[in-house]
Amino acid sequence: MIPLSLAEVASAVGGRLHAADPAARVTGPVEFDSRKVVAGALFVAFPGERVDGHDYAAGAVADGAVAVLGTRELPGVPMVLVDDALAALGRLARTVVDRLPGLTVIGLTGSSGKTTTKDLIAQLAVRLGPTVAPPGSFNNELGHPYTALQATAQTRYLVMEKGARGVGHVRYLCDVVPPQISVVLNVGVAHLGEFGSVENIALAKGELVEALPAEGLAVLNADDPLVAAMASRTAARVVRYGESADADVRAVEVTLDGRGRPSYTLVTPEGTAPVRLGLTGRHQVSNSLAAAAVARELGMPLAELAAALGDLGLVSTRRMDVFARPDGVTVIDDSYNANPASTAVALRALAGMDRGGRTFAALGYMAELGEYEDEGHREVGRLAAELGVDRLLVVGEPAAPIHEGATAVSDWGGESVLLTDQAAAVEVLRSELRPGDVVLVKGSRYRTWEVADALRVDASGAGAGAGAGGAA
Repeated sequence: MIPLSLAEVASAVGGRLHAADPAARVTGPVEFDSRKVVAGALFVAFPGERVDGHDYAAGAVADGAVAVLGTRELPGVPMVLVDDALAALGRLARTVVDRLPGLTVIGLTGSSGKTTTKDLIAQLAVRLGPTVAPPGSFNNELGHPYTALQATAQTRYLVMEKGARGVGHVRYLCDVVPPQISVVLNVGVAHLGEFGSVENIALAKGELVEALPAEGLAVLNADDPLVAAMASRTAARVVRYGESADADVRAVEVTLDGRGRPSYTLVTPEGTAPVRLGLTGRHQVSNSLAAAAVARELGMPLAELAAALGDLGLVSTRRMDVFARPDGVTVIDDSYNANPASTAVALRALAGMDRGGRTFAALGYMAELGEYEDEGHREVGRLAAELGVDRLLVVGEPAAPIHEGATAVSDWGGESVLLTDQAAAVEVLRSELRPGDVVLVKGSRYRTWEVADALRVDASGAGAGAGAGGAA
């Protein structure tokens, strides 16, 4: 964070000082985890039913924090007192961002692929200047200001992933950190149970382009009609990416290698260049095009951009993390989260792998689908069968419609089994897997990753090696 006096902090958040020197300066990071406090930091104490940050405030000051941003007075502890610590953190982030005129804020949202594309954009942006981006999917009312407060006077690019659970949430995050470049990836049925309809999801995602100034830039997916239509919701300049003929930044002649890694010809107004990605999955073409569109606007030349796209790697864990075990089994760990769209692209990636054995898919429950829950699971099951997955392991009774959807495909030559839990799936896989087999593990944070972790263990019991991941 840029250095601020406690008087400036109090003014920014609308708070008052308690037992604090107004001239004392915050020169270190803003932290809500007392274990990360260093000299010069500002510690944020969030009240909670089970864990209350105020209980750690004195220790944070002893460890070097200049003061504590909190909601109640603590004897002898220098504090900036506010009514709502989370809202105050947002106001502080806005103050810091407004004081960094050389900073370009890139915001992105979408129903799936946000975290992966955020990581790709950040990997390209850092080639052009110091860049800050959130770890993983830290994209909510806490993660957003926390990430923004990592920016300093040297930071040139701030890449912000914007999550939402309802209409108005993206708008709020844009008020905290206003974007100059807004990227919208797609509109799907993820979190449909919270939004109520696909139309509401599109309304919420489009808040990101509505927040742009007239001199800003909207980067929109030309292959998604609901996203392409968002051009009418902004006065900013629009750049479209995708495989559609009317995209400004597009891919043609897409092919996949034996590991499911795409190659394509990148087409831009400046010319064309060959691209070979190191990421697995046909859907990475779209993710990489979104990142390419942003990097091009930031000034990266075409030849450098094409080469940089080939160097992109996975950052966030459990997202299309492909690893080979010593016994010849290949595992696709995409177990971080799941919705019908992201599961569909993962299944297609599985089907596209060059293999000498069989394909297995261990699929768990997909949450937050509302009235679409049963049909969304059945669609995934039908797709698994239509793609020719050899063995489908459906983990847990809530995911049973996946099994029903697959077994309803009459000409499918594979087999589906409904299992009680992750341990049962691990037992089946350990007994059936042979060299050359490929396994996909996917689910909505219901410990499905336990299956992937078990598969990382080789026949001798030694770890097969954990890789970094990223895609959904």
